[in-house]
Amino acid sequence: MSFKLFTHQEAVIKVRDWQSQGKKVVFSNGCFDILHAGHVRYLAAARKLGDALVIGLNSDDSVRRIKGPLRPVCPEPDRAELLSALEAVDAVTIFDEDTPEVLIGMLLPDVLVKGADWPIEKIAGAKAVVAAGGSVMTVPLLEERSTSGIIDTILKRYCPGARLGND
Repeated sequence: MSFKLFTHQEAVIKVRDWQSQGKKVVFSNGCFDILHAGHVRYLAAARKLGDALVIGLNSDDSVRRIKGPLRPVCPEPDRAELLSALEAVDAVTIFDEDTPEVLIGMLLPDVLVKGADWPIEKIAGAKAVVAAGGSVMTVPLLEERSTSGIIDTILKRYCPGARLGND
């Protein structure tokens, strides 16, 4: 397996190289904690929108701020390695902010993608991508698949009465 983790600066160089070759670069982001079939299908659909897929991965600190103190379940090095192992993913870069807006402004991908549960006007970085001539799209999500759902199922089966918390 080739590990596809890049610093922000390395990711910018990679994106510009692909774009200079006429390739369409797609960007998406997320926590990707406990990788599941919904993630895999979502990323495959995002990759089909271009020639290279870059993933902005929330850092552990970012995930804790968004999902609560009990998350992530899987630490960022493991999450980055799992994403890197997917055929659909060409590059991964970790960001520490709550949203990837600054990172997207640096990368300026040709296509910015989120799940269909996101209204386009609420997608971080959308304005910068559109202003640079790119597009913002959503792709359908696989129903009944989520990390929180997996955690809830584990808790119900093995720890009756336990709750995930604020997620």
